[in-house]
Amino acid sequence: MNLEFDLDKLRDYVNSYLGIEDKAITVNQFKGGYSNLTFKYQGENRTFVFRRAPLGEKISKAHDMGREFSVLEALAKAGYPNAPKPVLFCEDASIIGAPFLGMEFVDGLILRNKLPSGLEISPDQFFALSKAAIDCLLDLHQLELENSGLINLGKPEGYVQRQVTGWTERYFRAKTNELPELEKAIEWMNSSIPKKEYIGFIHNDFKYDNLVLDPGNISNIKAVLDWEMATVGDPLMDLGTSLAYWSEAGDPDILKLFNCSHLPGNMTRTEVIQYYQKNSNLDLSEMLFYYIFGIVKVAVIGQQIYKRHIQGNANDPRFGALIHVVEASGKMALKSLETQKI
Repeated sequence: MNLEFDLDKLRDYVNSYLGIEDKAITVNQFKGGYSNLTFKYQGENRTFVFRRAPLGEKISKAHDMGREFSVLEALAKAGYPNAPKPVLFCEDASIIGAPFLGMEFVDGLILRNKLPSGLEISPDQFFALSKAAIDCLLDLHQLELENSGLINLGKPEGYVQRQVTGWTERYFRAKTNELPELEKAIEWMNSSIPKKEYIGFIHNDFKYDNLVLDPGNISNIKAVLDWEMATVGDPLMDLGTSLAYWSEAGDPDILKLFNCSHLPGNMTRTEVIQYYQKNSNLDLSEMLFYYIFGIVKVAVIGQQIYKRHIQGNANDPRFGALIHVVEASGKMALKSLETQKI
C-alpha cells in the first residue's frame, strides 16, 4: 500500500486553506483501525488529524469524507460536545491521493481490545466507563433534530428496512466462503423487522476504541471519533451495533478483537440494555432483532475488508484473520436465536 505523501504539496494546501505559514510539518499514521486511514498532521502553527478512505473497493458511503465533514459541522452547530471540531475538507485527490478531511486533535487515551502495557484499570473504573459510554450514546440519540439541522443528514423513514436490505446485499456481493450460520441469521433478520420505528441521530460505530478518554479519569469521555457512518435513523439499530461489539468474558476470543468490554467490571450486554431502557422512553422488547442486525453488520464489514485483502487491496496482515470473525459472528448470532438470549 503506497501511502507516501508529497509533504510540501500537503503543507502548501493546508497553509492556503487555513491561512497559516507552517514551514515544516510531520505526518504520522495512527495504527489500529480497520477502516478509513487516519493521520496526525503536526506543524509549527497547527496540529490536527486528517482522514482519507482506504485503498481498494469502497464500502457504500462509509468512506465519503465530504459527508463526514458535514456531520462534524452539523454536530458542532447542534452543540454536541463530544465530536471533534472540523478543520478542513479537501476534494482534490491529487494532494494525498484521495479526498480528505481534517478535524481537531483531541489528546487522550484510546482503549483497544486489550490494555496498553503498564496500564491498570480496576473493575470499578471499567463499570464507570461503561456507564459513561452508554450515557454518551443516549445523549447522541436524544439530540434535537429539526432546529439543529441534523435531520437533513438522513432519511429516517424506512431506515430499518433499508439497512437490513443493504447489509444483506453487501454480504452476498462480498461473499467468499460458505457460512451457513450467518446466512440463517441474515434470513431471520429479513423476516423479523419490527413494525415500530424510532428516529434519532445515530453514530453507527459506537464502541470503546472510538472514544478518547481522559487518562486521569477514564469515565470522562473527551471525544467520540469515526463519524463516517453517522446519520438520522433508528437509535435501536445503533444500540444493536454497539451490543454486537460489546464482547463479554465468555465470548469466543476472536470476537474480543474490537473492544475491551470483556474485562472485569464492565456491564454485560444485558446490563447495557437495562441501563439504556431505564434512561430512555424507547421500547426495547424486540432488542434481539437489533442485536442480530448488529452481529450481521459487524460480520459484513469484516467480510468486505477480508475480500479487499484477498484481492490485494488491503495488505494489513490482521485483515486475513477477519474471515474467522465473520464465521464466529454467524455462530454467535445463531446461538442467540436458538437461546433467545443476547
